[in-house]
Amino acid sequence: MHYRQIFFVAAAALLLGCNHATGQQTGQQTDKQTDTVNTADAAEAGLVKADAHPDVATGIPALAQRLIDAYPEQKLVYRDNHIVFPDGTQIIYDDGKEKTFEQMLDNCDIEDMLALTYNPDTKVPAYLEDAGRARSEAFFKKMYGNSEAAVRKNLVSVNWFGQRLLFTRVNGADRQLLKVAEEIAKYPELRKYMQQSSSFYWRPVRGANRLSAHSYGMTIDICTKYSNYWLWSNRGAGEMTKGLKYENRIPLQIVKIFEKHGFIWGGRWYHYDTMHFEYRPEFF
Repeated sequence: MHYRQIFFVAAAALLLGCNHATGQQTGQQTDKQTDTVNTADAAEAGLVKADAHPDVATGIPALAQRLIDAYPEQKLVYRDNHIVFPDGTQIIYDDGKEKTFEQMLDNCDIEDMLALTYNPDTKVPAYLEDAGRARSEAFFKKMYGNSEAAVRKNLVSVNWFGQRLLFTRVNGADRQLLKVAEEIAKYPELRKYMQQSSSFYWRPVRGANRLSAHSYGMTIDICTKYSNYWLWSNRGAGEMTKGLKYENRIPLQIVKIFEKHGFIWGGRWYHYDTMHFEYRPEFF
């Protein structure tokens, strides 16, 4: 669909800016291009699309079924291009709109959200490889709460290495975070990375018109002291800037433990945020 086309555009732009002899990028620049290009270029750039084809037997798109399976507590069904909750609330699956990369971040439907495959083996993310960074705000507000007060009703206090962090009990996210803590606690050398962690904070993304994942109470940032963020390391960069310098100091042992329990890691994004983990079982 259109979201994936945007990734194809960005990927092709990256290829055109690379040195063909070495395969390395020739320089950093900002790209405003939005025309569509063929999908072979996107594949060559390393972007992996999730399987979106409908199941032959059920007619349900594969990505929609993956979402349904990931959140059994919600008892979701797919009907007429919508994800439907038991109370009858319908969230559109595919809005059919063409979007730029930045428009997709601010106005994401469910198909957009799931269009890229989250790769737990990624070491340095490819250009615009941001699986999970785009979120359907309507879907998450329905699950976790459409206001700060509504989200707070489902928050519980989780013991996190001496801190008490607020985390949602919706979808069993608090239990999964406790499993992460129990496993990390077996490795004393990893405890320093858990200091000064933070979780729930109802707020918009800085500089954008969409909610931070922290607003839903299913996201944790671990120790800032050992963290890296794409804008800290690439001053003046924008969403479409190519050639971002990648940095990470979080041990992959920690990352693997979080992923084992259904959390995606911001360090696997091109626009990386290595302190950031959010409960997104639909990507596993």
